[in-house]
Amino acid sequence: MVNPSHPGNVGSAARAIKTMGFSELVLVDPKFPDVTSQPEAVALASGAADVLEGAQVYGTLEEALEPVTLAFALTARVRDLGPPPCDIRQAAELARDHLADTAEGIAAVVLGTERAGLTNAQIALCHRICHIPANPEYSSLNVAQALQLAAWELRYALLVAQGAALLPASTAQEPAPGAEPASSAAVQAFLAHWEEALIGVQFLDPAHPKKLMPRMRHLYSRLSLTRDEVDMMRGVCTAMLKKK
Repeated sequence: MVNPSHPGNVGSAARAIKTMGFSELVLVDPKFPDVTSQPEAVALASGAADVLEGAQVYGTLEEALEPVTLAFALTARVRDLGPPPCDIRQAAELARDHLADTAEGIAAVVLGTERAGLTNAQIALCHRICHIPANPEYSSLNVAQALQLAAWELRYALLVAQGAALLPASTAQEPAPGAEPASSAAVQAFLAHWEEALIGVQFLDPAHPKKLMPRMRHLYSRLSLTRDEVDMMRGVCTAMLKKK
């Protein structure tokens, strides 16, 4: 983050990258030297105090980019001169491939000030320009929001390359036995009970059944009932017969 002026944005940025699995936040010449300890920054970091406290601070962008092997200048403005452009998803894929192919590679996303963004001179220090394809009629994003999107795209690209699961892991220790699929015998027993209950409440006329039960069987076969669901429906059948 180059010349950040609002402590809240710095705190929000720390939180944004931590939620996506990153921890290296770099600040270049912030308006407040103690920006990482400002109350607003601490409050908006909300659980990412470690990232905020560990933020590296440099006097110039040149110093900050010294160890970086692939830098993306994130900007919403079209530049006639400068590095080749790409969108943020392409940038994430390029960063992923670069890190995979470069043993000591370091990729960075560079964001400018909240008010004016990056200067042409700052962009010239980067390898690529990247943009977020937002609403062209209102493409202004808060820097922390932009960083959140960039971090998400980077995380997604890395997870896909690793073949990692994209859904949250279950917090259950073991699957509940009742969540297991019901056996065919249990389903057939339920359907027999169900037919008895439907006759009992006079919904099904056994003398003129038409296609009601075949349709019921087709319905429940599509549902892939669990053991708990079969037990529940058997309870419904019992209640129907008692009511009758």
